[in-house]
Amino acid sequence: MKVNREIRSPKVRVISSTGEQIGILPFYEAIAMAEEQGLDLVEIVSTSNPPVCKIINFGKYRYDQTKREKESKKSQHQVKVKEIKIRPNTDIHDFQTKLRHAREFLEKGNKVKITCTFRGREMMHPQMGEKLVREMCESLEEIATVEAPAKLMGKMLQTVLAPGGTKKKKDVSKQPDDTGKEKEEK
Repeated sequence: MKVNREIRSPKVRVISSTGEQIGILPFYEAIAMAEEQGLDLVEIVSTSNPPVCKIINFGKYRYDQTKREKESKKSQHQVKVKEIKIRPNTDIHDFQTKLRHAREFLEKGNKVKITCTFRGREMMHPQMGEKLVREMCESLEEIATVEAPAKLMGKMLQTVLAPGGTKKKKDVSKQPDDTGKEKEEK
């Protein structure tokens, strides 16, 4: 951002401190006008021809700009990947606890990476780990979608779930009507 004498264009489009457009002026007239008011000539849009300059207090302008940037960063939510680790012989209660944690992470808008680690002879039966991972994915399908399918990498089976599941729609063609009989789609 160029200020005062850093501006190199011979002509500039000038906007006053109140926001009114003054017009296209030679640079030396614009800088004289800004100095007369005790303010700075700041180049706002350098890509236009001639560049757009505004007569403002540069320190206050920069302060307002940083304040706006901080506000916009506050409103943004960064998606984090939370990891849930299980083993092929994880007990039912432990599985339910980990499932509850995964549900909380997804509801907060974070992604969940489910990792099933195999040790020693557990590698002989990878279907046990696959079953647990599949159960967890199916339990969370109403609030999450599978972003990366389960993949065996070395001694770990991994999958990634993203928030925003598919709500199951009821099949309209098989709903019972007033008489208690199912309607048939024609």
